[in-house]
Amino acid sequence: MQEVDQKTSGIGLVISFPSLNLWLRIIERIFAKGMTSMKRWLLLFCCAALWIGFPFGNAMGADAPDVRSRTFTPQEVSAMASARAVIHTDFGDIVLKFFPEAAPNHVDNFISLARKGFYDGTTFHRVIPGFMIQGGDPNSRDADRMRHGTGGPGYALKAEFNQRNHQRGTLSMARSRQPDSAGSQFFICVADAGYLDKQYTVFGEVVDGMTVVDAIVSQDRDSRDNPIKPVKMTVVIVDAEKEKTGAKD
Repeated sequence: MQEVDQKTSGIGLVISFPSLNLWLRIIERIFAKGMTSMKRWLLLFCCAALWIGFPFGNAMGADAPDVRSRTFTPQEVSAMASARAVIHTDFGDIVLKFFPEAAPNHVDNFISLARKGFYDGTTFHRVIPGFMIQGGDPNSRDADRMRHGTGGPGYALKAEFNQRNHQRGTLSMARSRQPDSAGSQFFICVADAGYLDKQYTVFGEVVDGMTVVDAIVSQDRDSRDNPIKPVKMTVVIVDAEKEKTGAKD
């Protein structure tokens, strides 16, 4: 994971691809014996070129072919506004409401992926006390924890930065350094994070279950902020208005 100071910089805070230092540590383990100074500098240059040249791999998928954006009808926006997402975890449920008036493409994307079962069995692969919990990577199902945080749906979304603030309970979208690179990974703030405002797309908030979020962010984690014991999720979309009236599909 990229190592930055979340208290002073918004850029890259929720980036999930491995840092340059992590790449070098891996390479050093392989070539530690007999490595000359020139070889070391050559490897450093190659890693830097790869890291700078391919910043999108984590959020949208390495082979992402397009950046998606479309216009929604008032009826579609209204339907998204009435939807709720329930994230089921071993710690309890987290209930989310959406802000389609501010970020319709991000809301539609999350709902569509959830209805397809895209998030089911994935984990919250990055938790930082005092900051946020991050999930939504299909690679987090993999036993190889080095791949966690590097996946996506195979496409990206046009950024929808808006006036909504990053505060405790905010649901926002992870991305790489390129603004139009969000795909499926999302994060929930456990504390106010105003330095992220207008740099990441806020598209919803927690309406119930912040105690669950607090429990998840408090889990023991490794050096990459990945919980030692996987925190798996299942995401279900429900219609809040239909639930109120008892209507059925």
